[in-house]
Amino acid sequence: MAISVFLADDNLLVREGVAALISLAPDIEITGLAADFDGLVEGASAAAPQVVVTDIRMPPAFQREGIEAARIVRKTHPGTGIVILSQYDDPEYAVALLSEGAAGYAYLLKDRIAEGDQLVRAIREVATGGSMLDPKIVEALTRPVSGDGLLNSDEEQLLQHIAEGTPIKGIAVAIKTTPADVDTRIEALFVKLAEGVSAGSRAAVEQLRSLQRAIALREEQGEELSRLLPGGIAERLKQGGRRIGETEELEVTVLMSDIRGYSGIAERTAPTQLAGQLNRHRAEMNRAIIAHGGTVMQFVGDAVMAVFGAPDPATDHAERAVVAATAMHGAQARVNAEWQAEGLDPFGLGIGLSSGPVAAALLGSEERVEYTLVGDTVNLAQRLQQWGEPGETVLSEATHAGLATPPDCDVIRPTQVKGRESRIGAYRFPPRGATR
Repeated sequence: MAISVFLADDNLLVREGVAALISLAPDIEITGLAADFDGLVEGASAAAPQVVVTDIRMPPAFQREGIEAARIVRKTHPGTGIVILSQYDDPEYAVALLSEGAAGYAYLLKDRIAEGDQLVRAIREVATGGSMLDPKIVEALTRPVSGDGLLNSDEEQLLQHIAEGTPIKGIAVAIKTTPADVDTRIEALFVKLAEGVSAGSRAAVEQLRSLQRAIALREEQGEELSRLLPGGIAERLKQGGRRIGETEELEVTVLMSDIRGYSGIAERTAPTQLAGQLNRHRAEMNRAIIAHGGTVMQFVGDAVMAVFGAPDPATDHAERAVVAATAMHGAQARVNAEWQAEGLDPFGLGIGLSSGPVAAALLGSEERVEYTLVGDTVNLAQRLQQWGEPGETVLSEATHAGLATPPDCDVIRPTQVKGRESRIGAYRFPPRGATR
């Protein structure tokens, strides 16, 4: 069976050239292509290839999108092998790639992949959990810095604190001195490094380069939080407004949507085409939710979860959720009309809304944080969305009661559902014209 490969590079000529090189191997096939961070994450997550081959710097910011996207793909599909193609022999990129372990990773230089069968060997290697580094990278990683020892151990420690973004008061506590003394030491440290650079000290240059990389990395990690966390949450975390593990109780309305018949659509649609449709669908749903004051919590396959009334409390959360659900159906209907004209399968949405108390918290670690809602309100929204046919929204009794002017609905009489002791009553709109 051929090894499936997803390829990402923002340069069309490079992308097509690498694809042609890979296609020469009889045991490897290209299953998808992407030109930027979002395309790589969405496409590889949908295609679930055995190996991802990607450039490092891609849109939108041309920083380390390839490495960060590869990590996200590995979280979704842990067995995926990763081959990074780079024009940079700076070992810093290799260190960043391999920081979580080398198994299943390869780092190759673009100007050398045509030498022999290096790229094909790397793909085969990572597909089975192996690793591979270009020899020039290995040499750079093991090459000592001449003139090392410019700074003593106390100065090295101080520089590390600065790189980590520790405030002066925090440094003072850590090294058992006063903030004024720390300020004096920092000034002396940079004078020493500047003098070293002027004298041609490579060690001084490397120290300053390391500091610059550390600061840039912190900024990139902040941007990555913004990509991974719902809107507004990342900024709160960075500003210290919410601590990891801290929980608050809120009254909210949770929205769950799901594409009806998605498995059948996926079975008859090419993976790259399906990824494109999913990306368009998610973009439209995201816009509809945000436009009405909601927070998109997560996309899981073909499902969307959103909340109204968190992280910022709102008394009209039920009203906002109903309007957003209607907007989501409308947006998808417009997209479906385009797709049907192109001969593509339409997506039919079933949406469930549930209002009530939840516990909201930032859970995880400093490296990976998720804003999470916990409670029966979340579980009920999931149950209710299963009752909606394409184009329908199902409201919990609490959501219906929270509306100043409820829409015309069918009444769903209390019904026993799996996993719940009490019966569930609900309302469905638009009405089918009969009461169930």
